[in-house]
Amino acid sequence: MNSKHRNKSVPAEPNKTTENTALAAVAFQDHRASGLSLVDPLRKKQIHFATPKKKLKAVKSTINTGKKKNAKVKKEEVKDEEYVIDYEPTMLTLAQRMGLVAAPEQPLTESEWKEAKDKSNCREDSTQPCVICKEDFGFQEQVLLSCTHVFHRTCLQAFERFTGKKSCPMCRKVHYQTRVIHEGSKVHRIRCVVRIQAHWRGYVVRSWYKNLRKTVPPNDPMLRKKFYEEKLEVITDRLVRSYDTSVDDFLSEIDRSMEASRRIFEHLDASGLRTITDEEWQVIQMKALKRADTDCPICIMPLEGSPDDSSPRPSPDRLAKRQTVLLSCTHVFHNVCLSAFEELSFIERNVCPVCRSGYHKHVL
Repeated sequence: MNSKHRNKSVPAEPNKTTENTALAAVAFQDHRASGLSLVDPLRKKQIHFATPKKKLKAVKSTINTGKKKNAKVKKEEVKDEEYVIDYEPTMLTLAQRMGLVAAPEQPLTESEWKEAKDKSNCREDSTQPCVICKEDFGFQEQVLLSCTHVFHRTCLQAFERFTGKKSCPMCRKVHYQTRVIHEGSKVHRIRCVVRIQAHWRGYVVRSWYKNLRKTVPPNDPMLRKKFYEEKLEVITDRLVRSYDTSVDDFLSEIDRSMEASRRIFEHLDASGLRTITDEEWQVIQMKALKRADTDCPICIMPLEGSPDDSSPRPSPDRLAKRQTVLLSCTHVFHNVCLSAFEELSFIERNVCPVCRSGYHKHVL
């Protein structure tokens, strides 16, 4: 009986350890495969241009007349508010639920975000350029990761789109949280204010120094000489600009003054208030002899009664016809020629044919 019972086969129990090991391997393999990306980053995506479903509105042409509109435009005040973006709790993988891999972090609290920002500010990350594009943050959107690193928001999005996974470009931490901050814009504002103040102070100092150089002469002899040369040049330019340089007006004024003085003398001569004495006639005759006129200016014939005439004395009849006459303006004519000129002249007052001035006659 015992031998019979010994020959019977007993069914083997399943090995639980082997099953747990296989399950853990599958879960770990699934977790590792979920982080891989089969997308070729160098492959360009095809862009499909879809036809617009909505009809485009008709645009009316307007003319800018330069007039300001009465409508008041309210400017929206932009406040520097910080907020968390792109946080979506991911589903736990089998390995994370089994405890083989650490589960992702829970959403950070305000105190934890403040601590992360303080660490970034201690390293002065916002004062340095972005690690991805190597440009200053400026007024562009800046994001802070839960690993305390900062980037441009657009740069981080482009990096995630290129790599196909979500990992920090600096420390390679996955499943990070992002928060929009404005530390870079604050630093940029401070830099702009400092630069504007520096330029304004430089302008004020340069203006003060230029005014000082205009009033106080330098000690260097060469610079002092140049200083006084510039002063003299400024004074002469001011004097030249103060004078009237219109030549035509100046000459016309001279003509008007000459005409006025000539009218006064003509009026005095015509009124006969002044008479010429014998001594004055002798002086006028001496002036005429010094000029040595031998021909009559009217008929261009020789003056027979001139002192330089060496021809024999003419007859009395001819002498009467060719008598010379001396004018108060020291010009000498034939008496006949001057009488004919006076008769043919259209001017009411007798004037000298040579100098056009009034005269008194004295027959030689």
